[in-house]
Amino acid sequence: MESIEILLIEDNPGDADLAREALETGKISNNLNVVGDGEEAMAYLRHQGKYANVPRPDLVLLDLNLPKKDGREVLAEIKADEGLKRIPVVILTTSAAEADILKTYNLHANCYITKPIDLNQFIQVVQATEEFWFNIVKLPPHGAKK
Repeated sequence: MESIEILLIEDNPGDADLAREALETGKISNNLNVVGDGEEAMAYLRHQGKYANVPRPDLVLLDLNLPKKDGREVLAEIKADEGLKRIPVVILTTSAAEADILKTYNLHANCYITKPIDLNQFIQVVQATEEFWFNIVKLPPHGAKK
């Protein structure tokens, strides 16, 4: 099985390191790329500038509270873009606010997860997310148009 491409959009280096550790110890071969703000995320997804040759992610893990362009704006842009909208976007954030949950689902988030404070729980959540999206769910092929 080829390696799964995951894009983590996260401005907290500690959380990015935890996610990387969780994905490295998981059962699924993956390649994790991390960007730290919303503008960089959109450049990555649109293959602009230094991201011209990056692989298309199979899954996006998106924090909501980001510098430059917040996660809600990034989500709206992804889901409005014909070439990106089928990439599953999992919201992985500290916010448990009902307004954030409603807004992101209204913007077509595929899933909303509140980050656990506990280190072991955080790792379990990331690993369970990876397991769900790559062993249970059937995703459309990259080139699918409709």
